[in-house]
Amino acid sequence: MTMPHSLHILLSTTILAGLAAPVLAQSAAQPAAQPAPVAPTVEEAPPEEEPVDVSIPGGQGSEIVVIGKRIPNTVRLSREVVSVLSQADIARSGEGDIAGALKRVTGLSVVGGRYVYVRGLGERYSLALLNGLPIPSPDPLRRVVPLDLFPTSVLASSVVQKSYSVNFPGEFGGGVINLTTRAVPKEAFFSVGGSIGANTATTGQLGYVYSGGRTDWTGFDDGTRGLPAGLRASQDAGRALAVGANFTQSQLQTITSTLANAQTNLVLTNDELPVNWGANMSGGRAWDVGDARIGFVFAGGFSSDWMTKAGKQQLSGGASVGPGNTLQLEADQDFDFVATEFRTVLNGLFSIGAEFGNHKIRFSNLYVNDTIKEARIQAGFDDINVGRDVLLQRNATALFRRQLIDTQIVGEFKWDDLTLDVRGTYANSKRLSPYERFNNYAFSAQFQDFVNDLRSPGQSSLVAFSRLNENVLGGGIDLGYKIRNGAFPVRFTAGYAYSKSDRSSERFDYRYQTNAALPGAVTQQRPDVLLSDFNVFTYGVILNSVSTVAPRYDAGLTVNAGYAQVEMEPTDGVQVVGGMRYEKGRQNVTPVDVFNSNPGSAFNLPTNINRGYWLPAITVTWNFKEDMQLRVAASKTIARPQFRELAPQPYFDTESDRLSFGNQFLTNSELINAEARYEWYFGRDEKLAVGGFFKNIDDPIDAIAFVQGGTFQTTFANAPNARLYGAEIEAQKYFDLDAWGSFFEGRRFLVSANYTYTQSEIRVKAGQTTRFPLSGTTVAATDIFKNGLPLTGQSDHVGNIQLGFQDQDGLSEQTLLFNYASTRAAFRGPSGQPDLVEKPGIRLDLVLRQGFKVLGREIEAKVEGRNLTNTRYQEFQTLNASRVDTNTYVLGRTFQASISAKF
Repeated sequence: MTMPHSLHILLSTTILAGLAAPVLAQSAAQPAAQPAPVAPTVEEAPPEEEPVDVSIPGGQGSEIVVIGKRIPNTVRLSREVVSVLSQADIARSGEGDIAGALKRVTGLSVVGGRYVYVRGLGERYSLALLNGLPIPSPDPLRRVVPLDLFPTSVLASSVVQKSYSVNFPGEFGGGVINLTTRAVPKEAFFSVGGSIGANTATTGQLGYVYSGGRTDWTGFDDGTRGLPAGLRASQDAGRALAVGANFTQSQLQTITSTLANAQTNLVLTNDELPVNWGANMSGGRAWDVGDARIGFVFAGGFSSDWMTKAGKQQLSGGASVGPGNTLQLEADQDFDFVATEFRTVLNGLFSIGAEFGNHKIRFSNLYVNDTIKEARIQAGFDDINVGRDVLLQRNATALFRRQLIDTQIVGEFKWDDLTLDVRGTYANSKRLSPYERFNNYAFSAQFQDFVNDLRSPGQSSLVAFSRLNENVLGGGIDLGYKIRNGAFPVRFTAGYAYSKSDRSSERFDYRYQTNAALPGAVTQQRPDVLLSDFNVFTYGVILNSVSTVAPRYDAGLTVNAGYAQVEMEPTDGVQVVGGMRYEKGRQNVTPVDVFNSNPGSAFNLPTNINRGYWLPAITVTWNFKEDMQLRVAASKTIARPQFRELAPQPYFDTESDRLSFGNQFLTNSELINAEARYEWYFGRDEKLAVGGFFKNIDDPIDAIAFVQGGTFQTTFANAPNARLYGAEIEAQKYFDLDAWGSFFEGRRFLVSANYTYTQSEIRVKAGQTTRFPLSGTTVAATDIFKNGLPLTGQSDHVGNIQLGFQDQDGLSEQTLLFNYASTRAAFRGPSGQPDLVEKPGIRLDLVLRQGFKVLGREIEAKVEGRNLTNTRYQEFQTLNASRVDTNTYVLGRTFQASISAKF
């Protein structure tokens, strides 16, 4: 039967167009959160029906009341193209952080375990919000927050909106990911849980560690790695460490001796690495006080994980003629490596709220501390700098601590047809990396041992200190009004949003040197003895500042935006949402030449981008049958360079083991977006959707690479143009199993699958130019980009399949999860070489969940198996029959068991 026109009006007038509809509440204890304004409840449900609570991040929309036995699908009711991960979806995936869970969403792939690519567009084109508000990133390489920071235990839902609506920020390329924290409970609850796990390539196996501080196991340093006063004074005064006008030899020896040595310098073996474990708890309660309801929710967790990566890192200096008179790549640097990471994550959430009448106020606080302690060894040769016949041994130690503090307040107010929503946030992120140590030894035929004389090629000791601090202030107000007395209902919404980000980042590199040759016996000493106080004062071992372009930079981005949007249903079954946003951004990055190493250089030129944009968007939804609809959307959006992409400060990326620096001459990108999508909702929680999308990008930013001094380095540049297009399909179906016998009574079988096909190409032709970093030289774009190459990070094929049994009367789930992403360009190849290609491959996971009662308490047990296919991480170059493994290592299979109890 055809859906009544009154029901169309009822649904369309309760949801603000262009907003991502999140999840249906999955439990009374943990309803979906409501980060931004909500629309009025249209009418009361009859006594036998329960209203469905649907939160709408970033705009109006609240309870959707449908008369009848069928609950509407929230994705269907959204006026935009969205994908939703509910609490049930997240739980079924078994993932510990939201980055892992999001890779199950149609068209999404996760790169480096942290950064989400939507429809093949890099993380710079994906916007992450927390309860509809901006969040800072603790990663100095990116302004986008790494999503592995957010444990799934503190989130109620995640919504990915792929079509643009003007209530969202204009930096919208692939999509926006809105994370919703848990809200005020409807009834009291308290739960505790724990987990234990192992990895076949790590647990009980040989690994490498270093002592560090006594409290490293907590993720916090005990002061061992505190920056020595002499170094801080040198940095603050702008005096480089060097013998001469700034310091005497004696002063430098004193400063050098104050560094923590053995605790941060000596790599040790651990024959049996420990198991992984974690603990968490959550709770909440609410009270009725007069006509108001006041409550709170809290959650906290701690995890401790080990991971060993063992593999190969190679670098090719160029192609040469090989067998068959064909060009071949040859590894001019070839190292086997083993790296052990010890990662701890501490997180906490506390939220209090009040509901009175149709009004809601919530105050939320989130804290995350994520620390990685790493020890690494390498063995191989470097034919570029040292020679193929010299065996090298390198070791490195580091600690990287990321911290996020986020405070938000949201008010949602409703008076009949008028709604008012206000929100504000303050957030701070930090990244601290003291004592990144590098010690490089070469084998000596004379001594028949590895030596480090601190001066010969391939022999050196270095240490670096870096830190980042970023503050974000944000706020917004939305006003909505519904006009009922016309030919059809119309809802008008207008709003204003403000955000201000301020970042300060610094990195200081130092090299150990001597003014005279060291005795042979001293060069054979291990790093902590070689750099001991005795050698410092006996042989004149001193620290010298390594000259870098910009040891420090300050950056800021201030955005003011206003929008107006209208939602209407001009005829039965057709809903139109359209609006315009004006957004003005002032972005600046100022390099600070602390030691005046490059006076008057273009390296020190600040970047100032001050641009305003009119950004229109329209979406039309045609509900041409009761359970079918067609959406068509078009919009204009932008993408701004990230801070690190603009800063000429060198940065060592531990994930790729590469040196990276920014390009202060980058410009904003502009995107034209269009898509269409057919949706069929043929049953409760069952659907089939098919869609296509197209994007035209002017001045896209792409990663480029080159080799300088035998070191592989990456930077960024604007290509003239790029286009991206593709199609996606997703389907979900449940099969009742009652007919299979008593054992299967009340159970059903889930089949859920999605697939995305994407093609992209950089478009460049003769006569077009771009600006190269540091010098600012204008060069032919064809010298850097090749016409027709895909954008970096884009896989042609991304697919997910979930197969599982579910009990409808209680908690019992057995889910098999399949994930596939085809090869993708990770970096442009240096000096005309082939691109560096990443091969994610096939991943197979198994998650078993079972609920039962013990002494009247609800217990949930979970067993997980990850990467059952034992897929390796692979990044490589190929040319004809040759292959160079730039970064390939074993991941192993991971198994984890966990249990939680409700009280």
